[in-house]
Amino acid sequence: MFISASDPATAPVGGAELGQVIGLSIAATLVTGVLLVIAWAHRTHRIEWFDRLGSALGRRTGEPGWSTIPTVFVASSLIVALLGFMWDVSLHAGRGRDAGPLANPAHYLILYGLFALFIAGMSAVVYPRDGEKPGIASVRITRHWYAPVSGIFIAACGLYALIGFPLDDVWHRLFGQDVTLWGPTHLMLIGGAGLSTAGIILLNREAEIAMRLKGREVPVWLRTVMVSTAFGSLLIGLSVFQAEFDFGIAQFRLVFAPMMIAAAAGLTLVAARLYVGPGAAIAAVVFFLLMRGIISFVVTDVMGQAHHVFPLYLGSAVLIELLALSRLKDKPLWFGAVGGLLIASVGGVIEKLWNDEVFQFPWPRDIWAEGLAMSVPVGIAAGLCGALFALGLQGRPPAKNVGRVIVTASVLVTALAVANGLHATVPSNASADFALTQVGTAANPEVTAKLTVTPADLVDDNPTWVQITAWQGGGAGVVTDRLRRTGQNTWESTKPVPVGGNWKTLLRVQDGRTLAAVPIFLPADAPLDVGEVPASATFTREFVPEIDILQRERNGDGPAWMWGVANMVVLLCSLGIVLGISVAVSRVARKIEEYEAAESEQTPTLTS
Repeated sequence: MFISASDPATAPVGGAELGQVIGLSIAATLVTGVLLVIAWAHRTHRIEWFDRLGSALGRRTGEPGWSTIPTVFVASSLIVALLGFMWDVSLHAGRGRDAGPLANPAHYLILYGLFALFIAGMSAVVYPRDGEKPGIASVRITRHWYAPVSGIFIAACGLYALIGFPLDDVWHRLFGQDVTLWGPTHLMLIGGAGLSTAGIILLNREAEIAMRLKGREVPVWLRTVMVSTAFGSLLIGLSVFQAEFDFGIAQFRLVFAPMMIAAAAGLTLVAARLYVGPGAAIAAVVFFLLMRGIISFVVTDVMGQAHHVFPLYLGSAVLIELLALSRLKDKPLWFGAVGGLLIASVGGVIEKLWNDEVFQFPWPRDIWAEGLAMSVPVGIAAGLCGALFALGLQGRPPAKNVGRVIVTASVLVTALAVANGLHATVPSNASADFALTQVGTAANPEVTAKLTVTPADLVDDNPTWVQITAWQGGGAGVVTDRLRRTGQNTWESTKPVPVGGNWKTLLRVQDGRTLAAVPIFLPADAPLDVGEVPASATFTREFVPEIDILQRERNGDGPAWMWGVANMVVLLCSLGIVLGISVAVSRVARKIEEYEAAESEQTPTLTS
């Protein structure tokens, strides 16, 4: 039986119950043991069904078993994990924290997806036997055991994501629950899953060359569909980082939204168009919209959870397709840089039109200058990385130093943009005077509000937002009210908001770097040992950091050095994944280059 995530009496704030931790550990050990036995039995010819499975799938796709089995696993695992992830975010938005990994039904889907992802990578590593070299870029593991380099990378992504689950519990025990998508261990979960799709694209390329060496070719139409779909999956994986904005509960400044869209589109769409060919960028976006649309329908309309939307990307795809009609297509790095610039600028304008139509909050003038200052360099960097990825897949890598400079500079540019976006301030000696009018019932109290902000010049003429947000009330969704300005420093509600039960209701102000909030109603929380913050008819309260209210469960009592070390460990692991895909792409690119050079040398002889 699932424990209600909205019941503070049963939802711990410092990690899961010990019984759940032990249960998950036992289950993970058993599953791992079974997988090790199967791997050993396959490689020692004690079982043959695994080999027959790969051969059967290979006959349908024209690829070897060490590629087809991982592709099937990743395809299924990412769909299930995406559904579980979106469901999980909606549950936390609507109901609050949960009582542990086994108390949230969405976690079962995420766990399956991440385990299947790890199995996908390991199946590529384990499948080749009897000294078979799986592809021209295979890595020697033992004297008679070789594995595709992309399979090793996929397994590393799966392991990286899986490690995030137990680390997440440790994190909660040390620092309390950070109810945000951008918690460090949460980023491990989604980062590992998202980047694994790049590994699958690389794995299919290794398989394609391997089959060509055997005189067999994958049908062009099948290759186009498979690779375009894979790039669409990569776009899905990279867009997951934006989910807090999709649900309308972003806990960070709005300038991040256009930057993250430019990053995801720049890398994916540039690579897809350069590698696959005409229409690939649009095809990848169509697949993205189809899958995200289905997931949104299931989570919102079928499961009745919090509503969410998603970026369009279609304008950026059209821009890339149009750019490919120019001569820049023959200069991939220039194509990537200009494509990234177009996506971050013109594509950003197109995305704004979509955003202002369907998202909770428009992109106001308040974020335009800073948003461009962050999006343009990140978009150019992402476009360059997309071009590098395409060149690697084509076997046309640039000089080593060029690739290293681009990747290193891209990491630094993105890090600087993120650091700038995270820099937020809270005004000192600022407060808000509230006058609330009860318009609900005793069972479901709701209020409208009139408020005055002090000092009078705290908010300028065009703030990012002044809103009241209510969430985690046990219902299915988030209630948001964009307040109507009635004077220089006065606002009023446009609709009622809930102020009872387990709802957390607060005034939120974002203006430039200011990111602050005032609690309107907060329930008593026994595990946190805090009392109720009532919604009285009139009151005055000071502005505090948003994080103090939205992430009420966080524990700031630990030593600062421990927080720093924990974040550094996660950062180093993340950089390791970036290094891993860079090394894998470089290795495949160099081997394809050598293979095609040798093939071109033999062609005249064969012709004569």
